[in-house]
Amino acid sequence: MPPAVILLFRVPRSAFRALMTRRRSKRRKSPRAHRETSAGGVVFRRGPDGQVRFLLIRDSYKNWGFPKGHLESGEPPAEAARREVGEETGLEELILHGPIKVIDWYFRFRGKTIHKFCHFFLFESRHGEPVPEEAEGITACVWHPLAEARQNVSYDNARDVLLQAGEMQQALVQT
Repeated sequence: MPPAVILLFRVPRSAFRALMTRRRSKRRKSPRAHRETSAGGVVFRRGPDGQVRFLLIRDSYKNWGFPKGHLESGEPPAEAARREVGEETGLEELILHGPIKVIDWYFRFRGKTIHKFCHFFLFESRHGEPVPEEAEGITACVWHPLAEARQNVSYDNARDVLLQAGEMQQALVQT
């Protein structure tokens, strides 16, 4: 059997630098997701029969969810949530009961990848009837008992928000 031949050669460092520069430039060219932050409200009301109902809105795509929207410059999420509920439903004098949770999701808009974070808060409305704000793309506002609202919410992450809001509302009744 012939002896093994081992060839050793030296690659100049400049070749590695050129390779690493190409890899870095490719990474920089790939678009990162643009981060957006919004806030919204899950609104409940006790009916005359004592049953608790949650407010769902239908958007222009016929999806059911909650009022939400972008934060204005320097605006805290809880204030943005209150403002968005008011703008999209006309409800005022909302009682803030606290934060529910922050959800996030990715989507594409005009060729860009967006990573959206939405802070949800629990509000109580004791009077006034919601009116869908068509200029905001809202086509309907409806009060539902928790089980029915759960079935109608269009997105799983919004359903999770609703379930947590229901637990928070139950804890309010017990205290």
